[in-house]
Amino acid sequence: MKKIVVKFGGSNLRRPQDIDRIVNVVQTYKRPLVLVVSAFFGVTNELVACVQAAKEGAGTAAALAESQSYTLALRALKKQIVAANISDPAQRARTEAALAVRLDQLDRYLTGIHCIGAVPSFVNDAILSYGERLSSLLLTEVLQSRGIAAREALPEEIGLITDGVFGNAACDFELSAAKVAKALAGDGVIVVPGFYGVDQNGKTTLFGRGGSDYSAASIAACLGAESLDVWKDVDGFLSADPGTVSAPRSIAQLNYLEAAELSYFGAKILHPRTVEPLFDRDIPIRILNITRPERGLQPYTIIDDQRRVTHDVVKSVTSTEDVAILKLHGPGVGFKPGILAQVTNTLDQHGINIKSVLTAQTAINLLVARDQLDAAYAALVEHHLAGVVEVSRNAAVAIVAVVGDGVLDASDVGSAIASRALSAALAGGVRVCLAAAGASEVAAYMLVHEEDRKLALQAVHAEFFGA
Repeated sequence: MKKIVVKFGGSNLRRPQDIDRIVNVVQTYKRPLVLVVSAFFGVTNELVACVQAAKEGAGTAAALAESQSYTLALRALKKQIVAANISDPAQRARTEAALAVRLDQLDRYLTGIHCIGAVPSFVNDAILSYGERLSSLLLTEVLQSRGIAAREALPEEIGLITDGVFGNAACDFELSAAKVAKALAGDGVIVVPGFYGVDQNGKTTLFGRGGSDYSAASIAACLGAESLDVWKDVDGFLSADPGTVSAPRSIAQLNYLEAAELSYFGAKILHPRTVEPLFDRDIPIRILNITRPERGLQPYTIIDDQRRVTHDVVKSVTSTEDVAILKLHGPGVGFKPGILAQVTNTLDQHGINIKSVLTAQTAINLLVARDQLDAAYAALVEHHLAGVVEVSRNAAVAIVAVVGDGVLDASDVGSAIASRALSAALAGGVRVCLAAAGASEVAAYMLVHEEDRKLALQAVHAEFFGA
């Protein structure tokens, strides 16, 4: 029997009592499972802040005290969770002792930062992995306390090998598949911390922020799993953000491309890289809602390789503010050979990812993540590119995208989808900065003024789904 890989994210782990929901879900499956878990909600952000504070105040007593204060708070939180979920005193003591060992390891890493006055990449990745390491240990102990045969399996133990890129690694399936399949064989429930793998030297490498989804997908690919079941606290993918659009429609099915683009353009259901390992392996992703126990194991959304063009083509309208425009001005930048190559090489050397490029004769527009804008701007200004007379930046923008199989082939459906979306936004008074179609066969997007994002989302959604 093929295994099911089940992912529980931080949204499932907000309060000590939330573990009860996870235990109930595990019992509902009534079969061997591989569970991949995230850190408790907010823990990774706190670890990031802790590392940043250590960088800024390395060597000072105040910064060291701040780090120690955080780990003390984390110890108290974990003790509270144990008390709420494990009733047997002996097992409670054993669990607290095991958690203390990992928290001591975290303490040593944080103290080490202050001693050396720097945060090497491998140390940063190791520190940030501890939220997941604590969650997996804790969940394993709770499952055992409820009579469920469970064991923990760390990525370094099962051979989840990466390409060695710190902070944004990818799984090396050639090196990982056989080892992971062998390590995760057998009955019972196996709990694996998400978010990280290890390089060939055993060093922790993170799969990027939110990368526990990618961890779960990678493990599912290594196992040839029956499915990847992702438990959320919402009703799967919707036609728009319910916080912006009233009564959005539920989406029962998406193909891998649609899910990837929706995630890339702002839908927060999955990490954008989740579909990568599963794309050519015919392993479906099922999105379920942990707050709806009455539905059992019935998913709200299934993501698979089935290409289905619906009558209205667009399945969802999504948006994100995690974007900024970096513009290179010059009378011939669109014509001069080599400029774009110099730009991409320069930004790559600074670890900056380009989301998209839109060019004209007198300008090259680069879309980057908002938190990388200033670093990208500084790198290009310093490089003094020939033919570029000015570099400008704009962080006050947002992306609004329409996603659906057939977006580029829908000229027979009233009018072209991208044109309808743009017209609807303009008619609604939205200030549009840029628009693009053709880069993806299932998506078209526009950049709008940041303060017009909600207005644009509502206008475009109304165009395709009604007011």
